Order: sequence, then C-alpha cells, then structure tokens
Amino acid sequence: ARHNEIGKTGEDIADIFLKSKGFEIVERNYRKPYGEIDIVARLPAGKAGGKFKTHFVEVKSVSHGMPTGVAHETHRPEENVHPQKLRRLARVIQAYLFSHETVGEWQFDILCVYLNTSTRRANVKWLKDIVIN
Repeated sequence: ARHNEIGKTGEDIADIFLKSKGFEIVERNYRKPYGEIDIVARLPAGKAGGKFKTHFVEVKSVSHGMPTGVAHETHRPEENVHPQKLRRLARVIQAYLFSHETVGEWQFDILCVYLNTSTRRANVKWLKDIVIN
C-alpha cells in the first residue's frame, strides 16, 4: 500500500539523518506482539568513559506535492503518536531494555519526515526526549 511505501521511505531518510548526526543504528523495526519501535540508535553520551545513550525513535512520515496531497503545514504527523500509541511504545522500549540488558541513559524521540513528491526532497523535524509514562 502507498502508506507503507511512504513509511519505509521515511524510515530510510530518518536512518540517514541520524547517521549524519553521529548516531550508530543498532536496530530497525524492533517488534513485539504489542508494538514496534522504528529505530534504536546510540550516541556517545560523552568522551569520558565511552558511555552510550540509547535513543528509541518513532518515525512519522507524510507526503505532499501531489495534486490531491495535503500540504505539510496543515498536517502534523507527530499528532499520530497518541496516548495509546505512547503506552505501546513504552512497553516495547521496556522489553528492549530488559532483553538487551541495556545500561546507561536512554530517551524517546520522534522524527517527522515531510516528503515532497514533486521535488523528491525531504525535510526532517526532530522532537527530542519525549516523556512517556
């Protein structure tokens, strides 16, 4: 389906974006029966001690530029990360931390990818350190 194609393209762009910021992609599409986290990435927390900070990244993509498309100014993909979705993501993150015996700090981020199908370009908005309960 078209939305799956847009989502995959958005995740690929998010992957490239994070790598350009110095992240190491640890895993993509970590799945559990109750949910999925799009990207698990690591970034050195600081030079001292070589500790890493783990980032759990949810990618939300929207395309525009088609005659029937919606301009990205009127559609905020992060609004699709509603409270029920956050609860599922929190559970997936908890499972990942437990099963991978992850130590150190972690945070949850949302990357919004705006795809322009006319120009074949993308813009990325990074919402950092989102609080989830």
